[in-house]
Amino acid sequence: MDSFIKEKTILLVEDNNDDEALTLRAIRKNNFDSTVTVMRDGEDALAYLLGDTAWANPLPAVVLLDLQLPKISGLNVLEKLREAKRTRHLPVVVLTSSDMEEGINMAYRLGCNSFIQKPIDFHRFIDEVGQISQYWTHLNIHPIYSIPN
Repeated sequence: MDSFIKEKTILLVEDNNDDEALTLRAIRKNNFDSTVTVMRDGEDALAYLLGDTAWANPLPAVVLLDLQLPKISGLNVLEKLREAKRTRHLPVVVLTSSDMEEGINMAYRLGCNSFIQKPIDFHRFIDEVGQISQYWTHLNIHPIYSIPN
């Protein structure tokens, strides 16, 4: 079974409606050709990426992961993604309101590729999300690998 990264696809894992809308707006404003899939909690994100039917879902180019999620926290999602062969090298950018040193350090220990605090300023947020999505969907070269059954 091949596991491949779908270029220009973003998985947004965000439970806050306002933050979701703002992030989607920022992606649309800066990155016209990206497809965005939204998961509202950690459990759904893991099911999408690792569940029984995950083989039907190509891996996104990047996961934008909030830490404060219902059901399963963002840090636990990250840990599970790094434990699984299918998602071990999947780019994960923590995009959160939290700036707690412990959360930042733990996210990096668990293997996040980047940790970005959501800026309060609207225009800065639009710019930063645009840069993130552009980098991971257009500039970054993803690994090509195959996962055995």
